Amino acid sequence: MAEETKEDQYVVLARKYRPQNFEDLLGQDALVQTLTNAIKNNRLHHAYILTGIRGVGKTTTARLIARALNCTGIDGNGGPTITPCGQCDNCKAIASGRHMDVMELDAASHTGVDDVRELLDSSRYAPTNARYKVYIIDEVHMLSKGAFNALLKTLEEPPAHVKFIFATTEIRKVPVTILSRCQRFDLQRLSTETLKTLFTKILGKENIPYTAESLDIIAKAADGSARDGLSLLDQAIVLSNGDIKTEVVKKMLGLADRSQTLSLFENLVKGNMEEVLNNVSEQYTNGATPMIILQDLINITHDMAKIKIVPQMLNSTTLSEIECKTFSELSASCSLAILSKIWQMLIKGVGELNIAPSTVDALEMILLRVAYSASLPTPYELLNEVKKNSNLGSSSYSNAPVQEIEKKNNLNISQENFETFNTISDFLAYLEKSKKALIEYSIKNDVSINEFRDGYISMAISPTVHQDFIMGLHKLLTDATSKKWEIEIIRGELGETIADKEKSLVDVNRKNVSEYPLVKKILEEFKGSKIETVIRKNLENLEEQEPENSENIISTTYFDEED
Repeated sequence: MAEETKEDQYVVLARKYRPQNFEDLLGQDALVQTLTNAIKNNRLHHAYILTGIRGVGKTTTARLIARALNCTGIDGNGGPTITPCGQCDNCKAIASGRHMDVMELDAASHTGVDDVRELLDSSRYAPTNARYKVYIIDEVHMLSKGAFNALLKTLEEPPAHVKFIFATTEIRKVPVTILSRCQRFDLQRLSTETLKTLFTKILGKENIPYTAESLDIIAKAADGSARDGLSLLDQAIVLSNGDIKTEVVKKMLGLADRSQTLSLFENLVKGNMEEVLNNVSEQYTNGATPMIILQDLINITHDMAKIKIVPQMLNSTTLSEIECKTFSELSASCSLAILSKIWQMLIKGVGELNIAPSTVDALEMILLRVAYSASLPTPYELLNEVKKNSNLGSSSYSNAPVQEIEKKNNLNISQENFETFNTISDFLAYLEKSKKALIEYSIKNDVSINEFRDGYISMAISPTVHQDFIMGLHKLLTDATSKKWEIEIIRGELGETIADKEKSLVDVNRKNVSEYPLVKKILEEFKGSKIETVIRKNLENLEEQEPENSENIISTTYFDEED
């Protein structure tokens, strides 16, 4: 049997349709624009680092940069260009990976110091055929600490003819000392629409029929990676024998039917547990895995929540007709609180599915739990219901009409005496009388009052104040006065608090009292003694009191702030 020639060998789509110029590089507009401006203005950096997920074009971009820097044009007289010709000797050699001045190093298999030293030794020599020597190091984060250190000095001040291009999927593992010497580009994930455009273009060139839904499924499964998407497309072409159909792609990926999953979600929201079990059984029989079903439901919950917030998303071209119809019907009855509850239970279910002995049984129990709880009222609804029913009166009114009950309740409210707070002193007196010690303490120590009048407070608050303070204060004021209060919080530093003012006043009173001749004499006689508290006492003729009573006076007598 004759050996298969190179021309007869099949080249996978990811290699066959690798971008040959920057125009073919999809989804990386910022990078292309930066390089274009750098080449036009002759401001080429000596080191670049490309980061992003697998399959977005890091190595391809590195090779394109090498070609752009070394292209000489068809006539051999061209300079660096953003549109390499692809026809000159340098372009052809770099594209085929055999140019002696463009060296690619796989850091995963060349991690040591010796490998880097060998590279640096060769960098001292001028390029043989190209304009620049270009060193492309893939997965650079896998270099050892010693290798990184060996690279530092040359990377900071390389020879004029040397350019470094690094590629990595783990940018956080690259030392900051390396990053600071490089111009960084973050290559973006490719959107589903961009991938579908790419697949459509390739299948058109390959003359292979397809369905739009099948490409949409592959694009979503690729998760932003062009290489992953083209590998899946290759597999779908082989499996479908050159005619890509939706059913074949779903079977290949083990996906559940989208319409069935949407129906399952609808039954979950409505709490139809019997229909949920029948739906799961049918999808499992058709080949859908429990984890795929659960992930699809999580995705639908996310889409539904976004549509609740931004209803215009229903007009998006990314949604199918059945998705638009289902989301539109459920939007009115499915609140964000319910969606949030479903999301939390489904996310928790992913962990349960991973440890369960039977995944399908675990999925059924997870979904039964979701369906049961989805029909239950939320805590907010329960609280409102309790508040609504709390005014129905006591058992003595159980047989009275509702109107009569409301009339009596309103009469009781109108006859109740409510407080009026015109000053902060009125409010503090009320707090002390009603024994609201926590709020009283916070009002005195944790806030500075700028303005206080009936129905309005303006104040600054301390960062250490309890997080429920404002809510508790507002409720207390509303309940005590039967009025709506406006509480304005002023941003900035905390001013003088009531406690500070009281302390200042006490200090002034102590100083004033200490000026009395008798008190001054006592303080001099008893070294280290001090006035602790000032309380009301008749200080008339204090100077005439006999000194023999002075010990009793200093130990037990306190002077009031008004005296």
